[in-house]
Parts: sequence; structure tokens; C-alpha cells
Amino acid sequence: MGVIEAPQWLVPAFTRSAKAIGADAPTDEIAAVAEALIASWSSPDRFHHAIKHLVDVLASIDQLAEETHDPDVVRVAGWYHGAEFTALARASYAHKGGEDTMASAERARRELPAIGVADATVERIATLIAQIHRHSASTVDVDAQALSDADLAGLACEPQKYAAYRKNIRAEYAHIPAEDYLEARIAILRKLVSRPQIFCSPMGRQWEEPARENITAELSKLSSELERVEAASQGPDADAEAAVLDGQSIVTRVSARGPRDGLSPASPFDDGSTSTLGRSPRPDPRS
Repeated sequence: MGVIEAPQWLVPAFTRSAKAIGADAPTDEIAAVAEALIASWSSPDRFHHAIKHLVDVLASIDQLAEETHDPDVVRVAGWYHGAEFTALARASYAHKGGEDTMASAERARRELPAIGVADATVERIATLIAQIHRHSASTVDVDAQALSDADLAGLACEPQKYAAYRKNIRAEYAHIPAEDYLEARIAILRKLVSRPQIFCSPMGRQWEEPARENITAELSKLSSELERVEAASQGPDADAEAAVLDGQSIVTRVSARGPRDGLSPASPFDDGSTSTLGRSPRPDPRS
């Protein structure tokens, strides 16, 4: 699973960054906020979006720090950007699965003033977190660009680590049927790779080529897996066909496709379009 023991340096690192942006509460109160954040990042339903991802994001922010206006503001935003998370089916099919950036921004607005961070700084952090949604960082906001790129930097890792990342993403959505997951993941990756640039900060562009190579390889693999799942669904035992996905045995009950968890087949996608062929909207297995 993706949950690992939190490194001991995490709490002191948060404390330093919080004090650097104006937190004037006693150190133990600031540390308590960090510990609560670590507990959230360590929840058992997280496999990719877990402590390791937080650590990786903070490390990537450090790599991009010299081109930011206020690296400690970006670091604290990194701590909060995925503090709230869900992979529940209802949220996933409504395209609200994964890191809940809006709820995470609201959490920052609640917690940071209590340790003495000025309201203007808190709002700046919340604004940065909000721009993680769809990775739509402003073209004139270098701090938002750095945070967005740090969140996506894992896409550029070496192939062996990327394979582990893919399995961890699937594990977070293990309750989603294989065909739905594959269709959704393929759609997300195609949308991502169709962008002129995945990374928007100047230094972040060092990750562009390896990320595109990884995504292209994953798309090829997922497309082949989807073909196998669809072929299996046409067989005589389609009611409980077993498919192999990323080395794991996944059971997809084809005859059970349709509204799930109380969702209507006509529930809208987040982009305003609606589902087709009488099927529920695809889930949203995010990077």
C-alpha cells in the first residue's frame, strides 16, 4: 500500500515554513497542526496520494524554489493541497474524486489563522491550492505554476517507479469496475498529454519529455487492457469476467453496469457534458 511512516523531519519542516510565513503561535501548537496534516495524508484509503506523495511534492518545490516569489508560502500550500481526499464511488463518478483542493483550501483557511498566519497570507495559500484543480495555474502566477508542477513532477519518474505509481492509483480506485476505471484513466491521460505543455514553470519543463514518455507508454498499456476487458465482456460468462489490470486480478461485472451508488445515468460531467449510452459518468482517477 502507499502509506509509509512519516519521516521525522516533516514536522520540523512544516514548523519552519509556518514561522517563515508569520505563524507566531507556540511551537508545540504549530507542530500539532503538522501532525494532524500528517494523519490526514496517512489515512488508509490513500495509496498514491499519501505521505510519499507529500514528501515528493515538497522535494519538487525545493527544486523550483528559486523561481518562486515566496517558497515557504508555496511549501505550506503543498502541505495542504491534498490534505482532504476521497476515492468514494459517488465522488469519483461525479468527477470529484482524488485530492479535494477546495476542501483542502478551506482547511487552510480554518487552521492557519489559529497559529497566527495573517489573513492575507492565508488567502494567498488558499488561492494557490485552488489552482491545483485541473492544474490550471495562472500564466502570470509563478508560485501557482511551481505548486502545480511539483504536484505533477512524479509523472517524470523512472519507469519502474512509474509502474508503482500506476498500481497505487488503481489501488485507490479498486472499488471501481475495471472498464470504467480504464476508460476514465485513458480520458484523463489523453487530455493531459494533449496540452501544449504539461509543466508550466520554466524549471518544471525539465520534466516534460520523461513525463510524456511515461504517459504515452501508460496509454498504450491501458488501451490494450481495455480491449481485453471489452472482449471478455462479450463472452458467455460476461456477468463475472476476470480481467488483469496492472498485474492485479480485477473482477468486472459487466451486466451490472449502469447507475451506481444512487447516481443517475444522466448525471453531468464536471465539464458540463453528460453521459452517453445510458451509462453513468466515468470516474475520475486523478494523477
